[in-house]
Amino acid sequence: MDAAPAAGEVHDGKRERFDLGVLVGDLALDEDVASDEEESLEGLRQELDDCKDDEEVANILANGIKLRDYTKGVENNIRQIELDSIQDYIGESENLVSLHDQIRDCDNILSQMETVLTGFQTEIGSISSEIKVLQEKSMDMGLKLKNRKAAESKLSKFVEDIIVPPRMIDIIVDGEVNDEYMKTLETLSRKIKFIEVDAMVKSSKALKDVQPEVERLRQKAVSKIFEFVIQKFYALRKPKTNIQILQQSILLKYKYTIVFLKEHAKEIYAEVRAAYIDTMNKVLSAHFRAYIQALEKLQLDIATSTDLLGVETRSTGFLFSIGKEPLKSRSSVFALGERINVLKEIDQPALIPHIAEAKSQKYPYEVLFRSLQKLLIDTATSEYLFSDDFFGEESLFNDIFAGPIQVVDEHFNAVLLNCYDAIGIMLMIRIIHQHQLIMFKRRIPCLDSYLDKVNLSLWPRFKMVFDLHLNSLRNANVKTLWEDDVHPHYVMRRYAEFTASLVHLNVEYGDGQLDLNLERLRMAVEELLVKLAKMFPKQKLQTVFLINNYDLTISILKEAGTEGGKAQVHFEEVLKSNIAVYVNFDMSRENSERPIEQIFMQEELLLEHFSDLIKFVKARPSEDTASSSDKASVSDVEPLVKDFASRWKAAIELMHKDVITSFSNFLCGMEILKAALTQLLLYYTRLTECVKKINGGSALNKDLVSISSILYEIKKYSRTF
Repeated sequence: MDAAPAAGEVHDGKRERFDLGVLVGDLALDEDVASDEEESLEGLRQELDDCKDDEEVANILANGIKLRDYTKGVENNIRQIELDSIQDYIGESENLVSLHDQIRDCDNILSQMETVLTGFQTEIGSISSEIKVLQEKSMDMGLKLKNRKAAESKLSKFVEDIIVPPRMIDIIVDGEVNDEYMKTLETLSRKIKFIEVDAMVKSSKALKDVQPEVERLRQKAVSKIFEFVIQKFYALRKPKTNIQILQQSILLKYKYTIVFLKEHAKEIYAEVRAAYIDTMNKVLSAHFRAYIQALEKLQLDIATSTDLLGVETRSTGFLFSIGKEPLKSRSSVFALGERINVLKEIDQPALIPHIAEAKSQKYPYEVLFRSLQKLLIDTATSEYLFSDDFFGEESLFNDIFAGPIQVVDEHFNAVLLNCYDAIGIMLMIRIIHQHQLIMFKRRIPCLDSYLDKVNLSLWPRFKMVFDLHLNSLRNANVKTLWEDDVHPHYVMRRYAEFTASLVHLNVEYGDGQLDLNLERLRMAVEELLVKLAKMFPKQKLQTVFLINNYDLTISILKEAGTEGGKAQVHFEEVLKSNIAVYVNFDMSRENSERPIEQIFMQEELLLEHFSDLIKFVKARPSEDTASSSDKASVSDVEPLVKDFASRWKAAIELMHKDVITSFSNFLCGMEILKAALTQLLLYYTRLTECVKKINGGSALNKDLVSISSILYEIKKYSRTF
């Protein structure tokens, strides 16, 4: 059975035939086994179905060959192949013997090579041992070299730090103070620190030889540095020296000299520090004193102790001072005007006095104040930064600037003591506030206390001057102030300009205390204005006077470019009420219930020309409610109708001229005239209605003026403005 596959391969050339033959050979297809009842016919069918695609099985089944006969044929073929193989082996016997000899020779050669390689292996093992020994020696030598290098490095550094090269001695002793000297000075400083700090150095023998030389070099360096620095400090005292340029371009270049003195000669450093403080204190004090003297020549006096709101014009000396000072400066006592520009130019450079003096220019004190304070904060900023950089001490600034600040304070206190310019003081308060913001943005705190002190000095002075104005209104002599003129009073103009100025300066700050003071001032001036109005003999003139002054005040507050604050709102309400007094708009029941005298008094403008008409209309009850005895007759209204028809245009023209001359504000006057004419139209309409309801009143129709004619006249005057 083992030879069956081989026979199948030789005969058919296909391995599948051997496998299928074995498979088929196991099938029970013979007649002898067909009778086996235990065989499953279903399993046979399955196997046949699986092998039906095999060609060999298909041929056997197709030809009807029995399996036993087929097996015998296969065995015969295998025997024949075996016999053929034996013959082939006998034929190749010589070649096999030759192959055997060759294999034996190769085996001998390989044995010799094995012997040689074994010898090589032994020699390599010996070399490896020698390499390990050399490696250990190399590592030992490397460690020794590393230790020697470390020792050499430390020794070299020690020698380098402790020895004093001849070149260093030459530079320190004979060299000029320059960049090379600074580098040598740093080297000397390191050597001094090395000797003083390192404990091992103090125990070395080399120190005994080197230390005296190092000490002599230190003393020589300190001496030379002291002379050099003091010489540079004295250069600051020369006239017309630009201190900032000298500090930044020269002194800062040699700031290590100060570091050296601070570390190795503290007593000498203290002397140098004191010399600088003394020098800068005197130099800056002299500069500020000279600058203040130059500024004083440019000062334009604005206000004196008599320049108050409630003081009579003649007593202030305005008429006699025009020749000494420009009229423009006198108008700035109460009006802000162009003085506000000083806040817009807050960060501009300080004034140069000799240039301004050459141009014959004069300035209000707040301009000079801004210039002086600007110079002060710029100089202080520069000095503060230099002191911190050069000396490393911020506290040095206070000692340096004690003198300059004292000079500025003395000048400022003297000026403030005689300052009666409330607007100027308020401008200075705002200038100080802006300078505080500038210093805050620069992050320079050195002038915080000074600026706070100046601010605290200005507010009490402002309050004192403001109270002078307030008391001048409260204590004003009405008789001396009163003028027989209904046009705006100069006191009211002063008040309006003064209030507008302060309100404008308070817009961005919202100072509640200032608002309260302005409210007190408004109440005082309004009380004075009412007293002045009562000096006029006629109620009409009183009302016109009040309207003109209120209107002026509102106009000035609006022209100031601000909302005018509470004062403007108040005066607008008062103006409306006084216009209502001058021309009564309301013909309602409320007016009819008021005393006839008061109503007539409120309508003076119309009463002057149409008194009979107004009295008749107001005295007549409504026709619907009137009794037969109260109704008017033709004889009652005929004179009124004819009188009105004969002169109503002339009367309106006279009213127009009266308004033009009475009211300083043309627009306001025209509005009042328009309102009066409208009121006249209402009265005349009432009259015409009354005429129409009278028996026989139709006879007067020819004398009645048409309403359209009156409206035309009203529109004509309305077009004039």
